[in-house]
Amino acid sequence: MDRKIRVLIAKVGLDGHQAGIRLVAQAIRDAGMEVVYLGLYNTVEQIVQAALEEQVDVVGLSSLCGAHMEVIPKVAQQLREKGMGGALLIAGGVIPNKDLPALQACGVAEVFKGGTPLADITSYISRTVREKRAAAVQ
Repeated sequence: MDRKIRVLIAKVGLDGHQAGIRLVAQAIRDAGMEVVYLGLYNTVEQIVQAALEEQVDVVGLSSLCGAHMEVIPKVAQQLREKGMGGALLIAGGVIPNKDLPALQACGVAEVFKGGTPLADITSYISRTVREKRAAAVQ
């Protein structure tokens, strides 16, 4: 039997807004996945260390304070450096369209803007992780 999908959810830096990320974490859990919720005020190093320790399939970062172009690429780089480059990296929050190409170039698989239906997020995670696992078996 396949192990449950493990998703780390966190906010980086001083972004103190948590209503949206808590809803996303609950929706992921309700969809049958395991959630590692780090909450607020995490450093890049704390997120990467938790991803390693928890052996997560997905790292989801939320940004509402405008620091996404500084911190998300650092998380992506450190995940690669620590051998976790295969983890699905997703982001959400207030992220301008003009920043999407740069985030994708650094390794962000998908960006979910505010107002994205929770079912869209959970189905994307489930589908993408299943596809990655199937490809790894072949």
